[in-house]
Amino acid sequence: MATIKSEPDDAVETGTELPTLWFEDVDVGNELPELIKMPDTRQLVMYAGASQDFVAIHYDLNVAKAAGHPTVIIHGALKSAWLAELVSGWIGSTGRLLELDVSYRAIDFPGTPVTCLGKVTGTRIENGVGLVELEIGLRNVDNVITTPGRALVSLPTRTVIS
Repeated sequence: MATIKSEPDDAVETGTELPTLWFEDVDVGNELPELIKMPDTRQLVMYAGASQDFVAIHYDLNVAKAAGHPTVIIHGALKSAWLAELVSGWIGSTGRLLELDVSYRAIDFPGTPVTCLGKVTGTRIENGVGLVELEIGLRNVDNVITTPGRALVSLPTRTVIS
C-alpha cells in the first residue's frame, strides 16, 4: 500500500477542481451553515409547474381553508429539495450526496421563513471513501422541526490509499 497526497500543486493547470471541504476537516458535532428560505405562493406555483404536482391545497386558498389551514401549504417535496440544497451547498462540487431521507411531521406555510439546518453525527472511512452522516431538518418560526431527516455524503480525503 502506498499513501499519495491528493492535493495536486498543478490543480489549475490540469483542470482538477480542489475540494472546498475535506473529510479530514469534518468532526462529529460540526453544524452546517443554516439556509433560510422565504417561501411565497409564487414559488409554490412555480414549483408545482416544474414538478407537475398540482394538488390544489398548494395553490388554492379555498381548498386549503376547507382542509382547516389558514392558507395554502408548502409542498413536502419542495422542503426536501431545500434540505438537499443545504447539504449539497455544504459539501461543494467535489462531495457527493449519497442518501437523503426526510419525514414530514408538520405543515409549513408560505409567507413565513423556514430554516434548513444540519449537524454531523458520524464520520467513517469505508473502502477508502470518506463518509459523513448528517442529521438535517427544516425549522419553522416557532422553533419546531417540521421536516426532520438524515443524509449520507462522501467527501474527498486528503490521502488516497491504494
